[in-house]
Amino acid sequence: MQNKKNISLFLGWQALSLFGSMLVQYSTMWYVIMSTQSGKMATIAVVVGLLPTFFIAPFGGVWADRYNRKNLINLADGGIALVTLFIALSFLFGYKEIWLLFVCTGVRAVGQGIQSPAVSSFIPQIVPQEQLNKINGINTSIQSFSALTAPMIAGALMSFIPLQYIFFIDIVTAIIGICILQFFVKIPANSRDVAGNAPVAKSYFRDLKEGIRYVWQTKWIRYIILLEIILHVFGHAPTAFLSPLQVTRNFGNDVWRLTAIEVAFSSGMLLGGLLIGFWGGFKNKMYSMSLACVIIGAGMLGLGLLPNFWLYCATWIVIGLIAPLSNVPCTTLLQTKTDPAYLGRGFSVFQMVFSLAMPLAMLVFGPLSDVINIDYMLIGGGIVIFLLSIPYVVSKVLREADRN
Repeated sequence: MQNKKNISLFLGWQALSLFGSMLVQYSTMWYVIMSTQSGKMATIAVVVGLLPTFFIAPFGGVWADRYNRKNLINLADGGIALVTLFIALSFLFGYKEIWLLFVCTGVRAVGQGIQSPAVSSFIPQIVPQEQLNKINGINTSIQSFSALTAPMIAGALMSFIPLQYIFFIDIVTAIIGICILQFFVKIPANSRDVAGNAPVAKSYFRDLKEGIRYVWQTKWIRYIILLEIILHVFGHAPTAFLSPLQVTRNFGNDVWRLTAIEVAFSSGMLLGGLLIGFWGGFKNKMYSMSLACVIIGAGMLGLGLLPNFWLYCATWIVIGLIAPLSNVPCTTLLQTKTDPAYLGRGFSVFQMVFSLAMPLAMLVFGPLSDVINIDYMLIGGGIVIFLLSIPYVVSKVLREADRN
């Protein structure tokens, strides 16, 4: 009964936290674009929102393995809320400099780098191992629901209230979420403390080095990271960043079309998260991840070939539907098979690698999109992702990883 209560409260906290964060994320980006009408400023906003996560994530993983994860999550949430409050008050009193929004975005990225490894590594503390896939799937659906509703609500709010009041909404949701997690979710001390493992190292860098060494020396984790990097570079990056440009070039420069593909993908993710949560995928998670690559690869081929916009949107629904079949088993595998003493650092290495892989990929794909047809780029990426399905089922190291 206590487990069910903890899980329900955690999911409620996650819903509040994600919604408030995404509301500010979309509102801030749109405010920068509408106020400056500058691609340079929009690029700065994106970079400021990604790079701090890369630099702080390794330390976030060390802290998640050293300290009480619930307190760590709440401290990150509280720090973000305080900075957001400061900027909201600044805008309220008439000082509306764009650089303040960049500060807000950067601080939120730092908070995300601290919070994400802690969240991923404490979920196994409150969720029984046999339910991890289900809860991770439901959690994915919550993220998708926030991604589906936040841009629509942000757009509606920005049409009749100033930006600073949207910031206050996020501050209120943060306070409620902190109270839920702090006073109602009963989380045991982290596994490292309970097990009485090695004492806390004196040097953060020594802990970090040990974590990286563990990841590198654990073959299946090393292989998974390599395959996930390929998936992000050739799959996620071109579809996420180039598809809006592809839509405007192929189907028309209409805002509703861009909104439609966002809604299509998020709707698919919402349903896919519920599906994987209640079905659970194949017994060996590598087969689930392999099937996801086959369908996502085929979907990318469709995005590059389909001439009809509504078929294009339907393809986005399918891609969204199948995406959790890739990321949920991967997350669950890491949570269940990683040494608990290195769990936070393991997730931080993943976050660090992927927070850098996406912008680096766009440094290549962005300029290429001006000289190569985006359709061809998506078709090429789809072929790579389709072929990526093979190592998941051929590699003995990966197949055995889910059996041990």
